[in-house]
Amino acid sequence: MANEMVEVEAQLSAWLPSRHTGPPALAWLGQAGFVIRDADHTLVLDPYLSDALAKKYRGTPFPHTRLMRPPVSAEALHPLDAVFCSHAHTDHMDPETLPVLARRNARAVFVVPRATCQTAVSRGIPARRLIAMNAGDTVSVRTGLRVHAVASAHETLQTDEQGNHRFLGYVIELGEWIVYHAGDGVPYGGLAERLRPFGIRLALLPVNGRDDRRRHGVPGNFTFDEAAALCDRAGIGAMLPCHFGMFAFNTVDETVLDRQIAGLPAGLQCLRPRPGRLIQWRSRASGGSGQPAGTTEPQA
Repeated sequence: MANEMVEVEAQLSAWLPSRHTGPPALAWLGQAGFVIRDADHTLVLDPYLSDALAKKYRGTPFPHTRLMRPPVSAEALHPLDAVFCSHAHTDHMDPETLPVLARRNARAVFVVPRATCQTAVSRGIPARRLIAMNAGDTVSVRTGLRVHAVASAHETLQTDEQGNHRFLGYVIELGEWIVYHAGDGVPYGGLAERLRPFGIRLALLPVNGRDDRRRHGVPGNFTFDEAAALCDRAGIGAMLPCHFGMFAFNTVDETVLDRQIAGLPAGLQCLRPRPGRLIQWRSRASGGSGQPAGTTEPQA
């Protein structure tokens, strides 16, 4: 039976410690950050919940002032099983968020590119809790949680002296439910072919595009059309766009984004995520609206 994505109003700080049943659910943290939960695991991907970049770039032509408040504090992100960082840029490996997560979640492991291990430790991740990956690696993080690393190109494929990719995407298997988180990236030859065999159900893809920002040290990402085309070529039936709405100089017009989503073919489901809302799956045959059947998420 076909499923569809639906939004559910929720207080994330109450949802996280509560018992989760039913299909996996996600919440957008802004930029490329997400929380993903199933009945047995809670994961966080690329959380940027501080003002570290605003402090770093205050008084410069690109001040990195937040346009959206964090939907949840780093202190409230617990209990976690794993934290993923796709690369070492501050909005994906936040030196003010990660130490808090490490302190609040003593059992959590931190999955990072092997090329960034030294940076990860310098930003507050205990070395003994690191899981270092390179493109092509597969790791069983917990029972029922397996991860495959795929190279990302931001805007080019880059490796360190040992050949370790600096930018990764992660294909995350939670039982039979499989999601691809690209981190930052643009299309490159062979990416769709790498992704197709995994049977990915949902892709989390940056859509802020790229232009002359790179001349100022700001590499770009997929356009929305490129993200949708990747899903089509890789056989991915659902997409959540991300990496918009955080910084004024590095975003897209959300009214344009909504028109692009409305114009997608019926074979690709897409929602524009909003901070503070859950995204859940339900059977199309169930009808109605509101909280999907079989979940216990608290309502706001």
